Amino acid sequence: MARTDPGLAGLGALDLRDRIAKGVVNSVDAVEACLARIEALEPEIQAWAWLDGANALEQARALDARRLSGRPTGPLHGLPVGIKDIIDTARVPTANGTPVDEGRVPTRDAAVVTRLRAAGAVIMGKTVSTELAYMHPGKTRNPHDPARTPGGSSSGSAAAVAAGMVPLAVGTQTGGSVIRPAAFCGVVGFKPTFGAIGRTGVLTQSPSLDTVGVFARDPADAALIADALFGHDPDDAATAPAPSARLLETALSPPPVTPTLAFVRPPGWDEADAETRDALGELVALLGERCFEADLPTAFDEAAEIRRRINFAEMAKNYYGHERRGRDAMSAVLREAMDEGKTVLARDYLAALDWPVVYNAGLESILERCDAIICPAAPGPAPTGLESTGDAIFNGLWTLCGTPAVTLPLLESGDGMPMGVQLVGRRGDDARLLRTARWLMERVDAAQTGETT
Repeated sequence: MARTDPGLAGLGALDLRDRIAKGVVNSVDAVEACLARIEALEPEIQAWAWLDGANALEQARALDARRLSGRPTGPLHGLPVGIKDIIDTARVPTANGTPVDEGRVPTRDAAVVTRLRAAGAVIMGKTVSTELAYMHPGKTRNPHDPARTPGGSSSGSAAAVAAGMVPLAVGTQTGGSVIRPAAFCGVVGFKPTFGAIGRTGVLTQSPSLDTVGVFARDPADAALIADALFGHDPDDAATAPAPSARLLETALSPPPVTPTLAFVRPPGWDEADAETRDALGELVALLGERCFEADLPTAFDEAAEIRRRINFAEMAKNYYGHERRGRDAMSAVLREAMDEGKTVLARDYLAALDWPVVYNAGLESILERCDAIICPAAPGPAPTGLESTGDAIFNGLWTLCGTPAVTLPLLESGDGMPMGVQLVGRRGDDARLLRTARWLMERVDAAQTGETT
């Protein structure tokens, strides 16, 4: 990563929130620090699809005036947030990472953007997405090594948080588009339970799989922004009315009992490189009796193909309008995926939709014995080269199951690149998962510094 002092922009979201609340700094200060960081690093990292510093400062000034007036402020008051460029923002270009939508300007905010504004966030701008949130890379580079991929499809969001451009960002995952780029860029990525966050105004690729997620620097910061996003979206049938998830309150609380983790070698384990396998082995050894090994039923070996069948069939349907308007402007990899989706038989597609229930029943025998499953977030560190976004082999299973997942930047390759550790929880246990993630980060930090826990 380019070596510049991040200053105020380097603070975590909770720390920055508290300083703004106390009047130590204000929102304008925070936004100016982020804009300075972006100015210094954006030419190299290219995380932004659209950025208007004057607009961000105007929002910040209005929020500062609100606080000084004594009116109520929201839980994200004054915090800069990056928004993936497949999420609609009113009067702001949202091109979905494709030339087919170049110049598109929505008239309404997506549901998640409405929630962010209500919580007091500053919408800094739109972060780069791969083409229509699929595999063809955008312009973004990995902040730790610009010769490597940042992952995808939420490449700009992960890179912007990793580079200290913003403390928080929003992305989406249909296969591995939150967990993988977070792992490659060395930040926390949180993909919640399917249906926890409304998707109205978000580009629809695969409605059975599409999930809104977040990027932050630690699990508590992820809980802070996710708390503002969780909730019923009347226009998204995947969501339902529910009590407050209380993610941040739970994440900051001490576990009532010391967590137990289950180490799982997911399908594709042989594709993990030696560094990943060895590093996870060391982590399991560090956890000792707090971690046991578990095997997934053999039926999980088919999960990648089942997820692919659902994804491609629904993509072929939902991107038909884009194809009609500009198939020639689409990448070869996207056209191939859509063409494959057109060949999926209705019988096979409908049968594939039955499998998440079966898989979650199979996971229950493991999850009833632990607080979370631990497994790799990616086969290794970010690959060299910008022609690919890397392999999502260790992410798609959990997206298919709709289980919450979080990746933690706990490991490092021999050449200094971050490698993520993925934790997976039971559907609906998002708060518990984030609390366990925070416990694990503290446990590893204590071991590295020689402290006891």
